[in-house]
Amino acid sequence: MWDLRRDAERGRAAVAILLRRDPDVAVRMLFRSGPEAWTAFDKDVRRDRSRLGGALPSNRIEARLCDPDGRIRESALSAWRRPPAHLVVIRCADWVPAVRNRARRVLGRIVARDPVSTLVTLAPLILRLGRREHGAWAVEQLEAAVSGRYSLLAAWWRPGRASTTWSLNSLTSEQRDSILNLLCLRADLPARRFAARLTSEAGRTGVRELAARARDERDPVTSRIWVDAALAAMAADGPDGAAIDDLLAGHFPLVRAGGVTALRRAGRAAEAVDHLADRSGTVRACARWLVRQGGDDPYAVTRALLEDPARVTPNAVTGFAECAGPADAPLLRALLEHPAGAVRAAAVGGLRLMDATDHELLRPLLDDPSPAVAREVSLSLRSEAGRLPADWLLARTAPEQPLHTRRAAYRLLYAQGGVAWLRAAVELQAVTDPGLRHLAAQHIQGLWPTYGPMRLSAGDPEVGALLDRCTGLASGYAIRWMRSQLAIPRAECGMSGY
Repeated sequence: MWDLRRDAERGRAAVAILLRRDPDVAVRMLFRSGPEAWTAFDKDVRRDRSRLGGALPSNRIEARLCDPDGRIRESALSAWRRPPAHLVVIRCADWVPAVRNRARRVLGRIVARDPVSTLVTLAPLILRLGRREHGAWAVEQLEAAVSGRYSLLAAWWRPGRASTTWSLNSLTSEQRDSILNLLCLRADLPARRFAARLTSEAGRTGVRELAARARDERDPVTSRIWVDAALAAMAADGPDGAAIDDLLAGHFPLVRAGGVTALRRAGRAAEAVDHLADRSGTVRACARWLVRQGGDDPYAVTRALLEDPARVTPNAVTGFAECAGPADAPLLRALLEHPAGAVRAAAVGGLRLMDATDHELLRPLLDDPSPAVAREVSLSLRSEAGRLPADWLLARTAPEQPLHTRRAAYRLLYAQGGVAWLRAAVELQAVTDPGLRHLAAQHIQGLWPTYGPMRLSAGDPEVGALLDRCTGLASGYAIRWMRSQLAIPRAECGMSGY
């Protein structure tokens, strides 16, 4: 995917290079960048020419096409035979009608020379400009061209002239497929999603290719387009085993869930048990439904997985907890001593899911060497944090403790509130981990004004001393507000100047 911020910076850098009278370097930089670079270049040239007058080279078409004067932009479109296509596309959405109309005719000539390469190159910028007031025109032309609804550029000619002057015969199906296939490979997400939608609507792609694209896609929106198209094709033409296998191997849960659902029509419902321990809850739910449709009990199947030490996995534990009840808690409690940290963490989470959390049993696991276990324990004990000894939690935020233990203990202290939490939050401002330091700082800043005094005792001199150490995290007004809410006198805090 394009880095939008980096591209915008490149566009602005190209303007600076243009100011140094090195336009060829500026143009090469733009052509190596994404669509945001071109729009940033257009904006900055217009701004700098308005501010600097003639500082930008007036003999360069790149500068003239972005000039704040519409007459200069229009004349640039007329004078040069081969203007930069990206800037012509931007001018097609220009706010001046005369510039807009001329740019659209010029773009028609540019595209007519090499439709496939040009449309693939310009599509990301065209789709970005579609959000502008006059940008929808180019998007409509692009979609019409690659979908074959009417002759490409048939409307891109000046009224009064023969349409053959600017129009182009319809693209062949091979050309349209080539454009869509190339766009499907682009790193630019809007272009890839656009191409996937039109490809699926065209109906010329086989179900196995659709499923393979759904399997390999790393953009969730695009993968949904492919999987929906693959499932629709199988609904119309019957199941395809190879396509189902590709869906079952998909990267995203939605793709695998589609594959599990398709197993039933393919007569492969018995395979659903293999997906009861999938890493996704959505896929596990689809598998449970299919197992029940086949007359089996997903509870019994997942319980058998947990009773066999060789088959226990974290996902199997979670899958069992999703269909078990509090009476099955002993089976998960036994897994709290499993040698694999991921299994222990899943057991803690499963007990929470079954509403069978045992406060005394989980408390020692806050010191577990696995960060996943400590995190799950902090989540499970948060509702009962008030029952935990504050000094015991504070000891686990000390510098000698592992980072994941400090983080889990601090979260429980925050759930408790009180002076022990504030003491830990202030001390953690010296921690080397930026994530934990930032979390504690955010909680301190949250004292004002949204969350109130976090159960801090009024008039407590230790609270006043701790607030003194928070002056780098909150404004003087916020500190004074906190003191007033807690009835801490100014003199007692030693804050001269407040």
